[in-house]
Amino acid sequence: MFRHAPEIWQAFPKLAAGVAHVSGVHAHVSADAALARHLERASSRLHSDSESDLPSIQAWRRAFTRMGLKPTQYRCAAEALLRRLRKEGSLPRLHPLVDLCNAMSAAYAIPVAVFDLAHVSGALEVRRADGDEDCLAFGGEHERPETGEVVFADTQRRVHARRWCHRQSAWSVIRPETAEVLIVAEAMHDTGARDVRDLMDTLVAELAGLWGSRARHTMVTSAAPQFDG
Repeated sequence: MFRHAPEIWQAFPKLAAGVAHVSGVHAHVSADAALARHLERASSRLHSDSESDLPSIQAWRRAFTRMGLKPTQYRCAAEALLRRLRKEGSLPRLHPLVDLCNAMSAAYAIPVAVFDLAHVSGALEVRRADGDEDCLAFGGEHERPETGEVVFADTQRRVHARRWCHRQSAWSVIRPETAEVLIVAEAMHDTGARDVRDLMDTLVAELAGLWGSRARHTMVTSAAPQFDG
């Protein structure tokens, strides 16, 4: 189960979110052709504008400012990917599924998070932190989120992403043995709902073509905030 807490919808009424539950993924596919398509689209965005000028990125910058974060210090994941693509001309290769989600995040300039469900306990919720939750950093150290920080947290109070869509934790990182995942895409800009829906439809089609996997996916809203897929 996945949901955004009511206070998140109240504080960020422009939020548009798509969620997919996908099984049957593995590391033994080549996603090169799909990556090339989406990275070409991402690069074309940067030919005329800096990533910080894109409406979807500007909307996340405003959201980070409302959260009390400096948007040039804490960037949403999509902005960080576009920034790296502009500077280095490519994105790192980690796992075919992660690579695909990163390329599509850059192509749409919308943050996309992917979680290994084998390492998520019960429901995953985007909510304000109490400050006593446990986040596992990629260096192996355990961190506590700040009280009131927006996090992805499960029922065991493990934090799977900090500062909303800024940085995922190591708890549910995609591994070679990962088989079942939850994918979440979120936007804040005026055409966010349309763009997230297009992103998710395209992603589900790519997953079917590459892995032959079946995905249950939907848009979540303030009126229907819970995904039980």
